[in-house]
Amino acid sequence: MQFTHDTTSDDVRERLFTLDDVAGALWTPVGPAGPRPLILFGHGGGQHKQAPSVVARARRCVAAGFSAVAIDAPGHGDRPKTERDQQAIAAIRRRRAAGEPVLELIVSYNAALAAEAIPEWQATLDALQKLDEIGPAAPVGYWGVSMGTTIGVPLAAAEPRIAAAVLGLMGGDALAEPAALVTVPVQFLVQWDDELVARETALALFDALGSAEKTLHANPGGHADIPAFEHESALAFLARHLDDQFQGMPTEGVGWAAAEATARR
Repeated sequence: MQFTHDTTSDDVRERLFTLDDVAGALWTPVGPAGPRPLILFGHGGGQHKQAPSVVARARRCVAAGFSAVAIDAPGHGDRPKTERDQQAIAAIRRRRAAGEPVLELIVSYNAALAAEAIPEWQATLDALQKLDEIGPAAPVGYWGVSMGTTIGVPLAAAEPRIAAAVLGLMGGDALAEPAALVTVPVQFLVQWDDELVARETALALFDALGSAEKTLHANPGGHADIPAFEHESALAFLARHLDDQFQGMPTEGVGWAAAEATARR
């Protein structure tokens, strides 16, 4: 892992990095360097590691005492688009322009991205856990909706270090099999009037999750209309579950039971 840019503002340190062909961003608190839980952020389709929504949520996590990381999915951000990417995007745009359903096409394309992204996320996690401010035993959470869920579901199924996940705004039959293998606590978001993901499709994916503890949060509005309070609820959810994993670890700095209270403010 090579850090390429390092800035600090409002007690948040942001470092850009590269790891082989992957480009990413790491946000950590300024202060004591002890190990701390880490949140992996999966961005949406057409976004990237420094999309405004990703940065805002990552900085909010850091304010609660966590570290946060995002990487560009294949064909996004600083990563070049392949011919496959260009063809898939063109096909999705044609169907949208014609008023035809696009979900299954999006899920199929995102599944191909996930096959590449999962080992990239695992390699990134390997590298980050060697840093003193994160540590090899620190618990890990995942937060990603829309395309972030298409990647996040199989990632949570395959990666035992992930202890809890915030998912949603997605469905599709192709995700049912990996969803059944997800066993960690999940908070799942549904937009009731989602113009991209029909509610019955999203509800079917929630039902397919193998987690013994899973919570459905449904709100009115379209695909991009998640209420602001759901972001705070997601942070509180991750704080609660990662705190359970963090108990007994030597650390300096914030107490993780307090992070949930901070998230709720």
